[in-house]
Amino acid sequence: MRPARLLVVDDEPLIRQSLCGVLEDEGYQAAAVATGEECLAEIGRTNYDLVLLDIWLPGMDGLDVLARIQEIPLPARPAVIGISGHGTIETAVKATKLGAFDFLEKPLTIEKVSVVVKNALQQRRLEIELERFKQEDSPANIIGESVPMKALRQQLALMAATNGRVLIYGESGTGKELVAHAIHKISPRAEGPFIEVNCAAIPEEMIESELFGHRKGSFPGAVEEKPGKLQKADGGTLFLDEVGDMSLKTQAKVLRAIDEQRFEPVGAVASIQVDARVVASTNKNLEEEIERGNFREDLFYRLNVIPFYVPPLRERIEDVPLLAGHFLKEFTTAYGRKPKELTPEALDALRDYPWPGNVRELRNLMERIVIMNPQQRIEARHIPLHPNKRAVFERPAERYGSLQEVRAAAERDYILKKLEEAKGNVTRTAELLGLERSNLYRKMRALGIAPKE
Repeated sequence: MRPARLLVVDDEPLIRQSLCGVLEDEGYQAAAVATGEECLAEIGRTNYDLVLLDIWLPGMDGLDVLARIQEIPLPARPAVIGISGHGTIETAVKATKLGAFDFLEKPLTIEKVSVVVKNALQQRRLEIELERFKQEDSPANIIGESVPMKALRQQLALMAATNGRVLIYGESGTGKELVAHAIHKISPRAEGPFIEVNCAAIPEEMIESELFGHRKGSFPGAVEEKPGKLQKADGGTLFLDEVGDMSLKTQAKVLRAIDEQRFEPVGAVASIQVDARVVASTNKNLEEEIERGNFREDLFYRLNVIPFYVPPLRERIEDVPLLAGHFLKEFTTAYGRKPKELTPEALDALRDYPWPGNVRELRNLMERIVIMNPQQRIEARHIPLHPNKRAVFERPAERYGSLQEVRAAAERDYILKKLEEAKGNVTRTAELLGLERSNLYRKMRALGIAPKE
């Protein structure tokens, strides 16, 4: 793991020089600027873990700079320690209310600076960990006791301590993203960010900006600077989901960024150095895509250092009861329903089905069963599956009486279909439906669709 990056902001050259020297002696990477404007620009270019910020600065006031820093979301937001030679209790209170970890008065002592910096970095790590747990929407463990899943967990354990690039193969819906999360959690970068880029859902003209970020005014609509996903993944993991859908032009830039761990945002002249592990996934045969001229061979070899294969559900059918029970429990809790159980005949029906949509299809089926069936015992007749076909459901008119109920059921099915096409990306789904994202969220809540679906 890289050492923590610290930024000193002070208009006195001697203080900048001495503080940087002390911090570097402590094993940190230290840089310094003289103004608040330079501070914000530097934070936009490089991910810093902590800022030592002089409150009295020429131009933009230190408290204003602190307020701007607090607008940055975790994990990109650095911790802030306020410093001042004219400190008052009122100023210290304002700084802490705005989010500063602590407030130091000049003259500074090495011992005091060392202790406060160490504590601030530890506090930031805890905040990032808490935020990560809040945002997790998938189980921490990989469910399954079949031979293929036991082999997959064994492979995960073998590469736990490495930083090698990983390429995850598997059909749509098998759980490639869950495996990517697991790789990150057991890696030396577990405390760093996990940043995902859905290469299939982002429009071609936007993916470069999403990956590398852009500078203000670099193209129409770029009204402010935006850090890219690669910069946000600094110190952690960048997950390129469905990398086989990436254009050849973008592939060339990704190849260079992987090789050099350096890139230029759109519209920028200077490059940004990062330390990010790349994990990629694909549902395509990339060797066939190389022969067709759709994928770069050199990028394939860069990504395919540690290959992972996630088996389809039909190859681990003995895991279906475990997964079905897990999803039933998840959705009965989410919708406030009584616990449900599957009868032996229902489990047999699930085992006999080929699951072309894999785990995602099973999960969607269990959610619909929870919503549509009030009884606690789920029998085979409640599971609308036909061998060699995808899951089918009664037409709305056969289940509902009123026109309003029929319309709501049809809307729900259509939105679920579009969510699946967009791989759960609500913004992309709203675009496909021609709706504002806020309107789609309201409609999803009204129809009982969980956003994480």
